[in-house]
Amino acid sequence: MTVEAGDIVLVEDSDEDAELTMRALKRQKLAHTVRRLSDGQQAVDYFFAEGDGGWKTPPRVVLLDLKLPMVNGLEILRRLKMTERTHDIPVVVLTSSKEDRDLEEAYRLGANSYIVKPVEFDKFMHAVESLGMYWMLINQAR
Repeated sequence: MTVEAGDIVLVEDSDEDAELTMRALKRQKLAHTVRRLSDGQQAVDYFFAEGDGGWKTPPRVVLLDLKLPMVNGLEILRRLKMTERTHDIPVVVLTSSKEDRDLEEAYRLGANSYIVKPVEFDKFMHAVESLGMYWMLINQAR
């Protein structure tokens, strides 16, 4: 499947999970550019710095882990959805957390989707393919 590729921001502290995610995105042809931010403070600095912040054009989607050092993913999600400049950016929570309270809180705060990262690469590829279908629908609606 090929969808229109674009920029993705991946907020992920695990090098292994980030590499797996970027490989899967490339294999599914879902992004020209993946900007990785490796902790919550980097995400805050990137999205909310004074002036233009770390970006000129909003990313097509943010893939956000919840369990991040410095600032947790739920706080980043809350800030993204409360800020006029960033509230329309689709946010997909891509996390290992299977906790119902994390899922419920993520949707309450405005997450567009919540994907639990599977351990096996084949299952992860299927999850990224599902993300691609979701992303294609979002872009058609814009």
